[in-house]
Amino acid sequence: MNIVFDSDLPEEGLSRLAEAMDGLWEGDDLSAEILLVSEEEIRALNARERGVDRVTDVLSFPAMEDIKGAPILADEHGEELDENGNVFLGSVVICEQRAREQAREYGHSFERELWYLAVHGLLHCLGYDHETEEEKREMREKEEYVMGKLDLRRGE
Repeated sequence: MNIVFDSDLPEEGLSRLAEAMDGLWEGDDLSAEILLVSEEEIRALNARERGVDRVTDVLSFPAMEDIKGAPILADEHGEELDENGNVFLGSVVICEQRAREQAREYGHSFERELWYLAVHGLLHCLGYDHETEEEKREMREKEEYVMGKLDLRRGE
């Protein structure tokens, strides 16, 4: 199982992210989009898509629903296939300025914050959420697992 990215993030980091995400789903190869945008762009997107007129750090737009824990198979998700036959997982949009601000607030590197937001958004696309305490715990465990594989733990 592999995941490929359409992104303007550094290719080396995307390769490491794909390796770190390996094993979080069963099924066929996936693709996802990760975009960096300005505060103005993410505010407009947040207002249009969620009805929340404010800047946020990350937005996720899953291509599929109810996939958490289920095999993700190309023959079951034909409408979500990209041009290479990978199942399109969805889009993650990150506000670069908010990531920089949060890195300073939390006392860690911009690199750590940027990749954390990418992981967080991708987990939403894989069906994880944090609405309840149980969901939050489960999602945090997955985030920490991936960030550990990236060697970008808290405080770094």
